[in-house]
Amino acid sequence: MKNFLLILLISCSFSTLSLGQSFPSLDKSPLDVAYLPDNFAHDRVDGEQVIAKVYYSRPAKNGREVFGKMAPYDKVWRLGANEATEFKAFQDITLGGQKLSAGTYTLFAVPGATEWTIIVNSDLDFWGTHGYRKASDVARFTVPSKSLDSVVENFSIRFEDFKNGAAVMRLAWDQTMVEIPITY
Repeated sequence: MKNFLLILLISCSFSTLSLGQSFPSLDKSPLDVAYLPDNFAHDRVDGEQVIAKVYYSRPAKNGREVFGKMAPYDKVWRLGANEATEFKAFQDITLGGQKLSAGTYTLFAVPGATEWTIIVNSDLDFWGTHGYRKASDVARFTVPSKSLDSVVENFSIRFEDFKNGAAVMRLAWDQTMVEIPITY
């Protein structure tokens, strides 16, 4: 009986210690989700179906030079921070003029001064670009980059649905934006 009480006391001590642990603070590049249609998560209309969504992390500019420096020109970039950005198409779509079957993919970009190469890749679940293999690319296309008048402090992805089977996915950070056309 004494052994049982001793084991119970030790077990309770360890569980109390683990329950008393503090949680880490908010990630410096928090995870976010963008939906097509954009209102899907908040105020969707009955019967409306999600067409696509993107899971990505949102690093901050914090006074740093972004494109050409933190996200170097002419090198594969993970579109954000932390885990590779995931794109899920819930139906067959056309992304940047390329047919894409319903499924889950990773998205990358090769930023340039005037245009970006967007990469859709079939490999999943890895950190940054460390697992990127060109052999797993499903689609590659280029889109022009645009200069913005104001600064976008945190990397952002947002869809705009034109409600006629066409949409655009906007990627913006600092004073740069690219738009990727989508048809569905």
